[in-house]
Parts: sequence; C-alpha cells; structure tokens
Amino acid sequence: MKNIPRIYLGEKIETGLKIPAVKDIAHYLSHVMRQSEFLGFGGGREFNAKLTDDGKFIFICEQTKHVDPSNDLTLMFSPIKRTDDLLNMATQLGVKTFQPVITEHTVTQHINWERMQKIVVEASEQSGRNSVPQILPVKKFIDINLSDIAFADERAAYGADLTTVVHDVKAIFVGPEGGFSDKEFAAFDAAGAIGISLGKTILRAELAAAIAISWIVL
Repeated sequence: MKNIPRIYLGEKIETGLKIPAVKDIAHYLSHVMRQSEFLGFGGGREFNAKLTDDGKFIFICEQTKHVDPSNDLTLMFSPIKRTDDLLNMATQLGVKTFQPVITEHTVTQHINWERMQKIVVEASEQSGRNSVPQILPVKKFIDINLSDIAFADERAAYGADLTTVVHDVKAIFVGPEGGFSDKEFAAFDAAGAIGISLGKTILRAELAAAIAISWIVL
C-alpha cells in the first residue's frame, strides 16, 4: 500500500475548499515526502487533498470513507515529567479530551502546553484519527466533579480488591508520580468514584494512564 501522508488541517474543512498552505506542511510534502497528494483531516472527517505545484495552497477534495476511531473519553491527569509520553499514548488510544489537574502530589506544574498540543496533533496524524483531542485549561483537584468517573487506584497494589473493567464511564483520572493523597482517596470514595485496579505493581504514571484507558468499555 502506498504510504500516503496524513496531515491535520483544522476543524473546519470541506470538499472544494482552497486554503493557504502552512510553510511547514508545504516543506514536508515537497521536500520530505516528495509528493503533493495526501490525506487531510479535522473535525472527525478525512479528505483527499493536494498541494498546488507552487506549494502555496491546498485543495480539499472528496471525503474518504475512513471512520474516526477515537472515542468519547476524557482523561484527567496530573502533569508529570513525561506528560508528552502520556499524551502521545492516550491520543493513540482514542481519548477525546485531556483535563490536566493539580493534585497534592503534583510536582511538575510548568508544562509547555503549546508543545503538548503539537504532540497530540502528530499522534493523531500517525494513529489514523480524524480528530485531534482537546487539551483543557489546568484545574485544581478541589474543582473537579468526582462523581460518575473512574480513577486509577494504586491501592490494589496493597491488597485492595478492585475491578479491572468499567462500562459506560466517560472520564478517568490518573494521579501523579507520587500517587493520590489519603485526602484525595477519601474524596474519591465519598463521591462514589470507581477505583480501577492496574495490577499488583506500582506503575509509572504514563503507563498507568494507558492501561486504565484500555479498561474502559464505552
């Protein structure tokens, strides 16, 4: 099968549009891939597209039949040292929305969110999505509604008997490197949040997020 580049072109693209070509995209197609035809996507849809010979414009052609494989899941997470890896993996797993949350044990708070946005765009292009997940503004733990969500519960590593599969939950919360605090566990329990077991070992936060996402059955 021919290796056709996939490029995110924004949320409002339609068949028949002629849009200015961003310099980086024009350079990538002309000098790296050395081809003008590619797949452009955005807003949940994918289109055949073509760069003009002068490299200045992009024509949006017919829509393809490719169905967006992303889901309707929100990942709440504490910023970590490897936030880029966490977002990359979660995007590939189809997460729709990212909600960064400052918890009691959050250490890494100074994140370059502009760079993180580029990472989720690239992960969407690579993974065959027709949409790019949204990264919401950072919130504090106290401002999060903990009802009707699941969370990665590391208490399973200390003997707690927890479920491994959850149905019809639209949001999952993963803690920082130091885990959730006792106060936060109490808040989860009081709100009726569902604790998910990730096994009997303590996992890195980015791996915990990937496994927790895979336990959710939408």
